[in-house]
Amino acid sequence: MTVHFIGAGPGAADLMTLRGMALLRAAPVVLFAGSLIPEAVIAEADKSARIIDTAPLNLDEIIARMEAADAAGHDVARLHSGDPSLYGAIAEQMRRLEALGIAYDITPGVPAYAAAAAALGCELTLPGIVQSIILTRTAVRASGMPPGEELDKLAATGATLAIHLSINNLARVVRDLTPHYGADCPAAIAYRVSWPDEMLIRGTLGDIRAKTKPHRLTRTALILVGRALGAEAFDDSKLYDPAHSHVLRPK
Repeated sequence: MTVHFIGAGPGAADLMTLRGMALLRAAPVVLFAGSLIPEAVIAEADKSARIIDTAPLNLDEIIARMEAADAAGHDVARLHSGDPSLYGAIAEQMRRLEALGIAYDITPGVPAYAAAAAALGCELTLPGIVQSIILTRTAVRASGMPPGEELDKLAATGATLAIHLSINNLARVVRDLTPHYGADCPAAIAYRVSWPDEMLIRGTLGDIRAKTKPHRLTRTALILVGRALGAEAFDDSKLYDPAHSHVLRPK
């Protein structure tokens, strides 16, 4: 018996990996967060599978479901939105499983920031503009930020920022970033990317809050900020430059 932690991707069922989908379809027990995994994904589970929405459960109750599956010899497909390595809360589950001697593995998924970049039709790193991406969040009631990871400190790098779980803090995000990036810096809100009700809001740090406020978004939205989002004047990559040689394209 194995608990399979599976990255379900940003939403659309066809954005799950082939491995993840195969594990889901074969599992006798499926655990998922109902607020984050769409019905189209859950519909891929076997008709005889036991489907458990973990949204109303605490950690002890979730582990108890896994223990019961282990006792019955049933594999578990534990679905997490996006990629489970990022804000997936899987480390605490794995720690419990290790203490219980229950086997587990992890299947990665398409992260929200990659799906958002695709939907926006942009590259998050551009030659001469930016070569770093920072995946972060802001402090909320459920989780604070360690010292040194405050948004204004990260902004000093000038990197493209993918700010998760922070749509309710948009005013603070704008306030902290504007001194570093400028009010004219491109920004975007990606709401429920790849879901049927996907919404993309494009703007700048100077107007993104005003553009977003009428939609009353409170969750499931990613904030992207950086010069790469709207850059048109940038250098071509040296990778395909005729004058650039490498091991597969020697002089």
